[in-house]
Amino acid sequence: MVAGFWLTFTKVIIMAQVALLKEEIPIPEGVDVTINNEVVVTGPQGELKRKFKSRNIKITRDNDKIILEAPFPKKRDKAMLGTIKSHINNMIIGLTDGFIYKMKIVYAHFPMTVKVTDGKVIIDNFLGERYHRTAKILGKTKVTVKGDEVLVEGINKEEVGQTMANIEQATKIKGKDPRVFQDGIYLVSQE
Repeated sequence: MVAGFWLTFTKVIIMAQVALLKEEIPIPEGVDVTINNEVVVTGPQGELKRKFKSRNIKITRDNDKIILEAPFPKKRDKAMLGTIKSHINNMIIGLTDGFIYKMKIVYAHFPMTVKVTDGKVIIDNFLGERYHRTAKILGKTKVTVKGDEVLVEGINKEEVGQTMANIEQATKIKGKDPRVFQDGIYLVSQE
C-alpha cells in the first residue's frame, strides 16, 4: 500500500512547452506609443504612462503595432502577458474614447444632496445623518452631478473605476435592512 502510494506520488509528468508566446496590439491612428523603461501612450485626450515589471515579457514596437513576447513561458508568464495586453488596450481606449460611468442617486426616506469640492464628492443628509460622507476622487477623473445623475469620466480606467467604487461605498448602509433602506448612489451604466 505504501509503496504504491509513493510510486504514484513521484510520477513526473512532462508537458510540451511553447517556445515563444507572442501577442500583438494594433495602434490606431492618432495614437503614439513610446517604449523605454515604461510604456507611454499619447493620444487626442492626453498621455498615460505605465511601468510593467515582468522579467520574461519583452515589449517592443513594430510600425503600427505593439508586440509582447514571452520565450518559454510558464503559467505565470502567460497570465502576465494577458494582463499587460489588457492594460495597454485600456490605455489606448482611454485616450481615444475615454471611460464614462453613469450613476444614479436613489433615496426614499431623506433627500440627500451630492456636490463635488476639492477632489472629493460630499454627500449630505444620507439617511438623515447629521454629518456628511465623503468619497475621494482619484487622479484626473472628472465627476459631475446633474440632478439625480452622477457622471464619472476620465482617461485612466483604474482611476475612473476606483472613484466610482469610492462613491458607491460612501453610501453603503450598515445596521439596517437593505431590502427596506435602498438609498444610495448606484452604477447604472458604463461606456
